Parts: sequence; structure tokens; C-alpha cells
Amino acid sequence: MDWISGMQKSIDYMEEHILEDMDYEVIAAQSFSSSYHFQRVFSIVFGMSIGEYLRRRRLSLAGAELSSGNIKVIDAALKYGYESPDSFAKAFQKFHGILPSQVKGKSSSIKSFTKLELKISISGGTSMNYRIEEKPEMILTGFRTRFKGKPYDEERVDQEEKIFTTTRGKQWLLIGASGNSDCYTFTRNQGTDGYDYYICYELDKWERENLYNRDVTGVDFVDGLGFEEIVIPKATYVVFETKDIDKPIDDYEKLLRQRIDIVTEWMPSLGFELADAQELIAYHWNPKAERCVQIWLPIKKK
Repeated sequence: MDWISGMQKSIDYMEEHILEDMDYEVIAAQSFSSSYHFQRVFSIVFGMSIGEYLRRRRLSLAGAELSSGNIKVIDAALKYGYESPDSFAKAFQKFHGILPSQVKGKSSSIKSFTKLELKISISGGTSMNYRIEEKPEMILTGFRTRFKGKPYDEERVDQEEKIFTTTRGKQWLLIGASGNSDCYTFTRNQGTDGYDYYICYELDKWERENLYNRDVTGVDFVDGLGFEEIVIPKATYVVFETKDIDKPIDDYEKLLRQRIDIVTEWMPSLGFELADAQELIAYHWNPKAERCVQIWLPIKKK
């Protein structure tokens, strides 16, 4: 089963059970995929989580039913999965811009959010440099902040720029401890309020063990900087990178926008799919040389 027909089967399953509590494992099983893999690909392709898709569809259907005049607000709240009329009203107003009690027949201005339908399109014909690499286990040290939106929406670039320009002290300290300026970023813990964004560096074992040792550092504030150690297990990656130039950020932004094509076209054409491992962005950021940015996508054979 190809990824298009498989994902459509999962979408069809969600629609058939739209008013029920759904298990993400069962949803993913419709496309013969793991829950983790399905959620990642869904988010990449559609720019929203499964939970957000279900929420929008239910609120869209609730709006249509209320406008028909065949259901009371309290009954709609229960039917579409809300514990109370108040929580339903808040979600409804956020989505439609009006309270459910303000819906006055079919003339009411409410939003419609239709079912997703995947269609095959003919594309490609462009070249893209890549390589496949086995990466050993890495132990990274860094810090995180909470970003708004989705990991690959338009807000990310502005938030990245802000966090990089307002945390210089933490970066300089870790650059000094690591002995080089190579930086790794990644995202975790995506939710309705955003996601965690990490900036990390690879320190040797001795530096990690003594990072908080005042007798070594001569300062007592390091333990208050919110550093974390993150283990990135050994994995196989397909690596896409920008050119080695002085300012590669514009090329990096283009590469981010191509990520959907990479996952939905390039990977299947190479016989790969996303693996259940951490995706990373690697900044080779030597200030005295040409620099590049890489996207590391974890892969496995289909």
C-alpha cells in the first residue's frame, strides 16, 4: 500500500468515527503505520496535528447542525465531545467567531472545514543533493524554549531568529565548552499550545561532567541556565543541505519549505520512509569560513 492510499484510509476511518473517542494507534493501523510515524507524516503534509484536524471537523459539523435548527446547544456540546456547554461555547467561538447561541439559521456566518482528500499530482523533475549517513549515538547539551504554532509553519523562522539572537550568552558558553560552533536544533512535545524548540551542542564527556563544577568553571550560575542533556540514539539519516556560503539562511528556509516534497516524493522514490527517531537541523556555523545548514531526516527501508 502506498502512502497516499494508506493515509486516505486513515482519514476515511476518522470521518466514519468522527463522533467517537479515537485511538491514534487504531487510526494509524488503517494505513499499516505506527502511530508515531503516522502523526509525524500527517503533521508534515497537512500542517496540523490529528487532534487539531478532528477538532476542526467536529466544530464545523456542529456549526452546520446548529444552523439547521435541529439541535440544542447543550445537545451539540455532548454530541461533539465536549464535557460542558461552556467548554463547547469557548471552542466554538474561537473557531467560528460567534457563540453557538448566536447561530440563527442558515443565514449565520459560520466556518466550514471540509474533509481532507489526498490527490495524486505529477511533480518532480528537479534535482536535490542528498546523502545517506549512519549517525552514531550523540549526547547533546542545550536548552529549550516553547514556540507557538506548528514545527514547520511560517512562524518558526521568526521565532528561530529571535531565540538565536536573544540567547547569545548560553550559546557562547556551550560553544566554549564544546570547542566548536556546530549547533543542533530539534523539536519535541508538540501540542495545541505549540512545541519545544531545542538549541544544543555536542560536548565531550569531561566537559559534560564538569559543566556545573564551580571548581572547574569558576562560576556558580551555570546550574541556573536550564541546560539539559539529550541522548540522540544511533540512526540512519538522509541529509539535505544548503550550499556552503557566508549566509545560508535563505537557502535553509527554502529547504524547510521543500520538506513536504522530501517526505512525500523523494523518500518513496528512494524506497525509504520516516523512521521513529529524532529529526535534527545541523548548523555548521564556523564564523571564519563558509557555512551551511543541514536537515537530518531519520529513515528506514520501506
